[in-house]
Amino acid sequence: MGTLKIENLNKTYPNGVKALDNVSIEISNGMFGLLGPNGAGKSSLMRTLATLQEADSGSAFLDDIDILNNPSELRKVLGYLPQEFGVYAKITAYQLLDHMAVLKGISNNKERKELVNYLLQKVNLYDKRNKSVKGFSGGMKQRVGIAQALIGSPKLIIVDEPTAGLDPGERNRFHNLLADVAQDVIILLSTHIVDDVKELCSNFAVMNQGEIVYHGTPDNAINQIKGKVWQKQIERDELANHQEKFEVISDKMIAGKPVIHIYSETSPGEGFTAVPPNLEDVFFTKTKLNLTSVPTV
Repeated sequence: MGTLKIENLNKTYPNGVKALDNVSIEISNGMFGLLGPNGAGKSSLMRTLATLQEADSGSAFLDDIDILNNPSELRKVLGYLPQEFGVYAKITAYQLLDHMAVLKGISNNKERKELVNYLLQKVNLYDKRNKSVKGFSGGMKQRVGIAQALIGSPKLIIVDEPTAGLDPGERNRFHNLLADVAQDVIILLSTHIVDDVKELCSNFAVMNQGEIVYHGTPDNAINQIKGKVWQKQIERDELANHQEKFEVISDKMIAGKPVIHIYSETSPGEGFTAVPPNLEDVFFTKTKLNLTSVPTV
């Protein structure tokens, strides 16, 4: 079983933004979710682990591979699907994967052909192998992206915001593909979509302002705020007043009226009712209120 171990990782950009603030985490085989709002530092961590940028300090090891000091070794066992998976204008799915296989050192033509056909079948795109990737739907492009990330039998696969912009059907197909792949490798899934983590990951971390503010299981995270989340339907013009009086963690429209969730250790009264918390409540609690009391487990 592989292990990714990150210790005291720091990165500050020239404009003064501290993207990674003493990040430490250990991850084993399977799907690991990295959840956080835009700008939390998720992509900075992904880019650092993918050897696309250097850290200022700290360490990161995949088993015995020193990622920061020996990036060429890490790249041999890395699969990477960036947030924007660009493709050549007229290249077919088969040509794209064949080209990527050449770049990853698979020079034997027969071996490469067998691999590319196998991957196209695995991501359910074999019948589209001679179609231009540019004309693919978002979900199909992401499946091609996973196929190229699987070339070379990687030990670590990094996927950055993979379901953003996908329709529900494409998202479900992509989830099933990721779950299948994750049985044998470490998949680090960076997302701001709570359902991605809820449906795929047995362990996850929440990032905010460059820091890990929670690391553990979804169930433990939810249990930590059990009995502390309260709900109320209000009028639109009451929202600002409630935001001043209470620690509002989320608000959404239901039947044209805002329904708010607040965090409170005790009953706030004023028409609020206790509700069972969910992972979305955890996400908003950790990122809006910056509560870091949940233990690492």
